[in-house]
Amino acid sequence: MDTMQTILSRRSIRKYTGEVVSQEEIQTILRAAMHAPTAMNLQPWHFVVMKKPEVLQAMADSHPYAKMLPKAGCGVVVCADITKQPQVGYAVEDCSAAIQNMLLAAKSMGLGTVWCGLYPMEARVTAVVSVLNLPENIVPVGLVVIGHGAEERTIPDRYEEYRVHFDRWE
Repeated sequence: MDTMQTILSRRSIRKYTGEVVSQEEIQTILRAAMHAPTAMNLQPWHFVVMKKPEVLQAMADSHPYAKMLPKAGCGVVVCADITKQPQVGYAVEDCSAAIQNMLLAAKSMGLGTVWCGLYPMEARVTAVVSVLNLPENIVPVGLVVIGHGAEERTIPDRYEEYRVHFDRWE
């Protein structure tokens, strides 16, 4: 699949077959994540890969929009190390760029994903810190559910000319 087709056809997938995501697939997705741009090239990210059924279930129980996680069979919590990048805004941007790379890499490999937000929702952050036993300097930014999709989503054209402004807002 070419790059534009991957970008334009990526959709949030919430139904999964239960087929196992291979270690090689996960490594490829994480390699793509770690090639995202970062402020000052600080690369403040850490990735917690979840595959054990009890961890997937605990995470699904703690997040209102991640109930599909156990069926997908794999989830990755993308975290920011705030000792590496103390500007939380930049850390969130950096991790968000990594997440987008993950979503696109997975799509290009025929896998389904959905990005479930964590930061800045305090209750979600606190729950993830507890489930994954994260240290104080590690902030969970987003949860990416990864699996073999069991649904096809339509591909709408989201381009809207009125949202484009040249030189000034007019």
